[in-house]
Amino acid sequence: MTSTQASSGPADPRFFTRSGPFDGQALAEAAGATLVPPREGTLPAAGYAGIAPLQVAGAQDVSFLDNRRYAHLLEGTKAGLVIVAPAFADKVPAHSAALVSSTPYLAWSRVARLFHPKAPAQPGIHPLAVVDASAVVDPSAEIGPFVVVGARAEIGPRCIINSHAVVSEGVVLAADCRIGCHVTLSHATLGERVIILPGARIGQDGFGFAVGPDGFETVPQLGQVVLEHDVEIGANTTIDRGSVNDTVIGAGSRLDNLVQIGHNARLGRCCIVVSQAGISGSTVLEDYVTVAAQAGLIGHIRIGAKARIGAQCGVMSDVEGGADVIGSPAMPFREFFRNVAVLRKLSKKASGPAEGGSGKG
Repeated sequence: MTSTQASSGPADPRFFTRSGPFDGQALAEAAGATLVPPREGTLPAAGYAGIAPLQVAGAQDVSFLDNRRYAHLLEGTKAGLVIVAPAFADKVPAHSAALVSSTPYLAWSRVARLFHPKAPAQPGIHPLAVVDASAVVDPSAEIGPFVVVGARAEIGPRCIINSHAVVSEGVVLAADCRIGCHVTLSHATLGERVIILPGARIGQDGFGFAVGPDGFETVPQLGQVVLEHDVEIGANTTIDRGSVNDTVIGAGSRLDNLVQIGHNARLGRCCIVVSQAGISGSTVLEDYVTVAAQAGLIGHIRIGAKARIGAQCGVMSDVEGGADVIGSPAMPFREFFRNVAVLRKLSKKASGPAEGGSGKG
């Protein structure tokens, strides 16, 4: 259903679909949270119309608090319903209902998706698209203007391929994939619900060469890229296809904008790689690894499950599962900050008395 009620929310209807209103119990079920009625007044019979930040939310809006540094905004909010952790449940204003959850940000995400679901595919092939006669495009898929679909490519049910994207020959997309503008896909197999943001390059040649007597000789890159179910790839990210093994991004993983994944790399389930990080060829990330911004990993190493690689980290050897490392070369967090403290002390000692101090003379 489409909402006709006013909301103070941020989602401009020019860009986002809107559903609702929803009553408190429906929102609680969607969020997996406990509904606590307001201490003063009752739950609105008309339900809630949208979402909004604490400081601008009105009586028909749902808001949330997940970060303690914004707790001061909770007292003055006019939101009709607030998603909070148990520690803040008694701080919700008397006029506001609460959705109490041990994971308020997750609950907020679910409520936001309920109010603003993704627009469904508009079935059909735009007359300005170029689709090879041997390609298989599901009738429920949406193919935008100036899209190119190559020979023997397969586009699954309800996929959306936006303008100027290229799906090269043989590429396979399972159901419900969303491909952004100017994305290029070659030598790739995509699972269900894969999202690729504009400008990403998937499946191009890996960086492989041998040194011959007369210079470099390119090594054939004979693998592919496999993006498993529910993978999301950021804008202008590049993933090279494998040389002899496939490059694999595990189910549920998230790659930020401007990430580079080298050939034969393998990421496990639910890994996170943040902007401007680079993972060299044949490196393996086990499940639930986090790689922070601008980190660099050399090739042929293994990062254990649930390890965390700090920002601007240079990783040159294997990292044990569950470890937290930072620095270049990478080292455990505690060792890194202990070294920083020692260097500061040595620097102060070497610099001598501060200028204008009472040195002996």
